[in-house]
Amino acid sequence: MTAFAAVYTLHLLAALIWVGGMFFAWMILRPAAVGVLEAPARLTLWAEVFRRFFQWVWLAVLLLPVSGMGLLHLRFAGFETAPRYVHIMIGLYLVMLALFLRIQFLQLPVLRRAIAAQDWPNGGAALGRIRKLVGINLLIGLGLVAIAGLRPTL
Repeated sequence: MTAFAAVYTLHLLAALIWVGGMFFAWMILRPAAVGVLEAPARLTLWAEVFRRFFQWVWLAVLLLPVSGMGLLHLRFAGFETAPRYVHIMIGLYLVMLALFLRIQFLQLPVLRRAIAAQDWPNGGAALGRIRKLVGINLLIGLGLVAIAGLRPTL
């Protein structure tokens, strides 16, 4: 296996974990939880899901720029010779990172405090804000996957 193939594989796996996890949470887990769990159990479940999933997202958040820069230099010899889609992907990663950090450091603590206080209305509101941010991030992530798939034609 070449260095490029190894770095590219790590890059794809990191993106798959992050975007695939958001897709699963948004499209499958969320509707199932709403359908069968009352607010206290649902909010507690989500706090635990976020705790576990965000450990993997942190790995992806760290691995994506490292592997991305590796790919940039292995394939294009730097920013100057990289095609436009690479610059777009880097910019969208930064947007996704900002949204993730907003969830992690601003919204998730509110959810945890509401659960600890058994303040289910405020917990539900916090979860709703997180859901919207994850939805935006999911759309951006799916767009990034599409850009990666279309790259030869861009």
